[in-house]
Amino acid sequence: MEGMALGKDYATQECSIARALEIVGERWTLLVVRDALYGVRRYNDFLVHLGIPRAVLAARLQTLTAEGILEKRRYQESPPRDEYVLTERGIALWPTLRALAAWGRDHVVGVRLRSFRHAGCGAEIGPYAACVRCGTVVPAGDVVMEPGPGLDPDPADPVSRALLKPKRLLEPMEIEQA
Repeated sequence: MEGMALGKDYATQECSIARALEIVGERWTLLVVRDALYGVRRYNDFLVHLGIPRAVLAARLQTLTAEGILEKRRYQESPPRDEYVLTERGIALWPTLRALAAWGRDHVVGVRLRSFRHAGCGAEIGPYAACVRCGTVVPAGDVVMEPGPGLDPDPADPVSRALLKPKRLLEPMEIEQA
């Protein structure tokens, strides 16, 4: 078995989790979606924030676009430049990513890196994307992300620096270039 390449599908599994993993289960993919939720839209910003190899990022963006999770939009004609924006299908991954982040905080990292609050009432968003005060599942666009005590207060890359300020999910990130 050593050296055997892993397949890209789970053909023998009759399971919706297996089907979903065929789309979002590759390494880096959920981190690209996470950054898109945070408002990252441009190739170079994904590249510097994730520290991902260029070829891998290009492949992940291509797959996520082909699967209807991201939409490629032209923002500049000369030279041609595109940005990647989450579609409704991509935004629907928010509760999954919120639950995974809460699990990581509670069972792996042990410190709060970010807080997520309901913009409407200011209460914290629970691990399944529901407001702890209202009890309703809060859409990603109504979530304010705030830095937590576990974040590096002086990060090297401009995306991480921009994430030191509270911001709504899905709003385009304003990145100050050095």
